[in-house]
Amino acid sequence: MVQKIGILGGTFNPPHLGHLIMANEVKEQLDLDKIWFLPNQLPPHKEEENLASAQQRLEMLQGATANNPFFAIDERELHRSGKSYTYDTIKAWKAESPDSELYFIIGGDMVEFLPKWYKIDELIKFVHFVGVNRRGHHRKSPYPVIKIDIPVIEISSTIIRDKVKQNSSIQYLVPDNVANYIKENHLYD
Repeated sequence: MVQKIGILGGTFNPPHLGHLIMANEVKEQLDLDKIWFLPNQLPPHKEEENLASAQQRLEMLQGATANNPFFAIDERELHRSGKSYTYDTIKAWKAESPDSELYFIIGGDMVEFLPKWYKIDELIKFVHFVGVNRRGHHRKSPYPVIKIDIPVIEISSTIIRDKVKQNSSIQYLVPDNVANYIKENHLYD
C-alpha cells in the first residue's frame, strides 16, 4: 500500500506554532498519512547566527510534535556533516521506502528559488513539491508545485529569537514546552 508522506524541512530554531499549523493543514488538505519533520544541520542557503545546537533543536521539535500521532521526526540531516542537500536526503528516503509518495513542503518564499536547488531536475522525479502560501510571494516556478492555502500565520523563528533577546513574551507563538525549554536552557538570550 502506498503511503502518502509529507516532509517539512527546516532549522526549527526554534519550532513554532506556524510550523505545526502548516504541517497539519497540508496533511489534512492532501490527505497525507504522516508528516515527517526534517531538521537540518546546516542548510546551504543559511548561515545562521544564534543557532541552537542540533540536539537542542531536536529536543524542542520532539516536544512540539509529541502530541500529534501523525507527526514524526527524521534525524538523518542532523547527523550529516557539511552541507545538507534535499536531493541527497530524498534519494536515500526513496531507496528506503520505494512505495512511498513523497510531498516536500516549502513556504511560498522558496518556490521561486526552486530553479537554484541542487539537482532540482532529478529531485522532481522523486517528490511532489507543496508550496504553502506566504504573503507577498506569488509561488511562480517552472517546476510543478501543488499550491496550498492555509491561514496566514505571521510567526517566524527570527521573531521569536528577537522577542527572547528583548525579554518579551513568546506565549502563543510556540508550544508551552518549547517556551519552557528555551527559558530553562537560556537560548537566544
